[in-house]
Amino acid sequence: MNAYIFPGQGAQFTGMGLNLYEKSSKAKELFHQANELLGFDITKIMFEGTVEALKETKVTQPAIFLHSTILAEVLGESFQPDMVAGHSLGEISALVANKTLSFKDGLLLVSKRAQAMQKACEVTPSTMAAVLSLEDAVVEKICTETPGIVVAANYNCPGQLVISGEVNAIHLACEAMKEAGARRALVLPVGGAFHSPLMEPAREELAAAIENTPFTNPACPIYQNVSTTAVIDPSEIKKNLAENKISQMKEAAIKEIKDASIKIAVDSVKKIITTSVDKSKLDAVFQKNLDETKEELKKINS
Repeated sequence: MNAYIFPGQGAQFTGMGLNLYEKSSKAKELFHQANELLGFDITKIMFEGTVEALKETKVTQPAIFLHSTILAEVLGESFQPDMVAGHSLGEISALVANKTLSFKDGLLLVSKRAQAMQKACEVTPSTMAAVLSLEDAVVEKICTETPGIVVAANYNCPGQLVISGEVNAIHLACEAMKEAGARRALVLPVGGAFHSPLMEPAREELAAAIENTPFTNPACPIYQNVSTTAVIDPSEIKKNLAENKISQMKEAAIKEIKDASIKIAVDSVKKIITTSVDKSKLDAVFQKNLDETKEELKKINS
């Protein structure tokens, strides 16, 4: 069985997608189509933009979506998922990959999502931070004790949790996390406090955009962030997707895939890594991927 996991916001980098554009006529066609649909030259920002330009939510989200979905398209017949999942924004990429959404509808939905969340971001300066090697309960306790709005948002895996909230509160919480024994507490290159109460103003606009987007029966199940279990009913997928932007992200979806999979394909923004493993070796594979992610975060923040 093949499982594909698609990345979310924060994994962008200058030059993303350029290799695909230069080597694939299909990719070039889709990038040009995206420029027309979005009404601006997103490829120029993806290929040549600064870190700050790529960090802007209304750019970041469609950029990551495009890189993921176009990469899957370029793989052609070799891309045959039996199950998909996505981290936050990546859930929409996953829905294009499993044919629930068309490329066009997926991109337009991502654009509306990004614009709604950009508005919410502009109301209050906010961001997110990754906390490494600290118990979830300790992270949650520090969040509740920190002045301002800061919450545990993304439960990525044991020992790796992302907090989300107001800029000042995030910095205060990071210091407290390090004092409590966290190996790292690293502010991420994102433009807002996603999966936190600060995204509440975007809820209604997001729900309307999702409701007005046509969803079809998927080619394979999606393991959604809200439900954490396999979903194939389009109406249930819509409902869960609407909650995705506000709710906490749970590692349980990945655990479900680990239990169901024989073959895991991990799709990052820079590459797709496919590896055949048995359950006894799977944790080591995930730890290796986590270590690689930490190194990328160091580069981004150096």
